[in-house]
Amino acid sequence: MTQNVLQRNNVTVLGKGHQTMLFAHGFGCDQNMWRFITPAFEQDYRLVLFDYVGSGQSDLSAYNTERYSALQGYAQDVLDICEALNLEDVIFVGHSVSSMVGLLASIEAPSLFQQLIMVSPSPCYINHLPEYLGGFERADIEGLLDIMEKNYIGWASMLAPMVMHNSDRPDLTHELETSFCSTDPVIARRFAEVTFYSDNRHDLPKVTIPSLILQCAEDVIAPVEVGHYLDRCLPNSTLKLMAATGHCPHMSHPKETIQAIQGYLSPVPTT
Repeated sequence: MTQNVLQRNNVTVLGKGHQTMLFAHGFGCDQNMWRFITPAFEQDYRLVLFDYVGSGQSDLSAYNTERYSALQGYAQDVLDICEALNLEDVIFVGHSVSSMVGLLASIEAPSLFQQLIMVSPSPCYINHLPEYLGGFERADIEGLLDIMEKNYIGWASMLAPMVMHNSDRPDLTHELETSFCSTDPVIARRFAEVTFYSDNRHDLPKVTIPSLILQCAEDVIAPVEVGHYLDRCLPNSTLKLMAATGHCPHMSHPKETIQAIQGYLSPVPTT
């Protein structure tokens, strides 16, 4: 069972510390996207990275349409990895949709987790005005999924620069586009559907562990209003408004992202 899980999710273990930081990638990405962040934590923590089934170098034969028809299926990947490695007191670091995946895992098994660190999170991508601004109308999401189905390569080239939103780093935009294109189109569309139609607003009050919300400026996927909403609804949360633009600060602005995480984990004592 243990070996199967580690192979299934292409699990990587790094670092010299005892406490575990578990890094979970976002939609259309893989564990390699954390490479600018992890070196800063290798000395003090045990780092666990992985690919969700259907992403990166995971075992595609393990993909199950029913299991991954909801974010709970991806949360189960996280819980399986924790069980396989006997993890406890985990600091979960999730990008984008993985923030909610980690949130669901922490609700399911709160004793496994110590803190949630959410990078560009959103509990719901669709507007429910006037009480909630998610950033997209339902028709926008339907259009996006339609393009995915009809012209996957075109969809990837259109979405990547919107998500990265750092025109001075075309290399990162190209990397993200390539990552999108390397994913099985059928699986990617299903993951996109699960991601963009998910609504986890009702789950926020159920969280029992502290959380850090890293909110980027000019993020079309998760507008700043989403960060403030999460901060209001999550018990024991800390909102950090970043100067970084776009939706992937761990790639485009790693130094600021590292400083924000380190400042949260090891706050400077006030005198």
